Amino acid sequence: MDVDEKTPGGVLVAVDGGNSKTDAAVVGSGGELLATVRGDGFRPQTTGLDAALDALSAVIDAALRRAGALPGEVTHLAAYMANVDLPGEEERLQKLLLSRGAAANVAVGNDTFALLRSAVTAGWGVAVVCGAGINCAGVGPDGRTARFPSLGHHTGDWGGGGSLGRAALWHGIRGEDGRGPETALTGAVAAYFGVARAIDVGLGIHLGEFDEGRLTELAPVLLDVAEDGDAVAREVVSRLADEVAVLGSVALRRLDLLDEPADVVLGGGVLAARRPLLMDAVAARYADLAPRARLLVPEDPPLLGAALLALDHTGAPPAAHDTLRTGFRRPG
Repeated sequence: MDVDEKTPGGVLVAVDGGNSKTDAAVVGSGGELLATVRGDGFRPQTTGLDAALDALSAVIDAALRRAGALPGEVTHLAAYMANVDLPGEEERLQKLLLSRGAAANVAVGNDTFALLRSAVTAGWGVAVVCGAGINCAGVGPDGRTARFPSLGHHTGDWGGGGSLGRAALWHGIRGEDGRGPETALTGAVAAYFGVARAIDVGLGIHLGEFDEGRLTELAPVLLDVAEDGDAVAREVVSRLADEVAVLGSVALRRLDLLDEPADVVLGGGVLAARRPLLMDAVAARYADLAPRARLLVPEDPPLLGAALLALDHTGAPPAAHDTLRTGFRRPG
């Protein structure tokens, strides 16, 4: 959720909050990068909202200390967070951060918008995040947005490291007991968890011996097996490529950009790894569904996008944006 006030001077704080980590930056009003800090992930659904807010505040405070700035000097906070998927959730988090005195002005959005802004200079296009989960959001040249709930299977979503990991285990077990075709995933899954059989992983999750969240760790295992030629694993990768392309092309269509040159930014751990089998399949799908789309996998972190959005919100001139990009790309 954006704010309209233009606040000169002071320092800005930008946050990119993911499931596994939260990054924060302190930026001067002219785009100077003053400090960056990394902390724990933002997971209000599992830790509770108060605990998640406390962790977020701790990361912001650490960034301000590193920058030599005081909390009262923060004129604007731009927080782009995973697990904030609905406009109502953005508004609620914005109000809570304002009530805690995090900054004079606060803008909150889903982290997909930060990924998008990190790579597009014009400020519009479509981004698909494929990390632990999957999400997509787009901004049109006229400011319209397109997005999806991205709350999981119950809102029509499939994809990301969690889906890949669960598929690896599911196929591995079924290939082991005869309900499905034989697959190298059986041995790969068992070996990763250090057990004799794939079913031992499933039973271990049921008995509390393994955390179900660890299944996300199987995503690169599945991709390795697929790249070695396993037909079952390759089918899962093909399905993921379909989903990445469908999300982006539908967002483009909603924004009337399907037949126009437009950037599609691909990010999140699964896509940022640039695995050839997956990325070639994604490119082929876009060539069919949205042939004028330009696929980008940014080198810059989403935190840069959050910081650029902070400058956008405060009406900073283009020179400040250039200074900020230079600061993020400076070695060390």
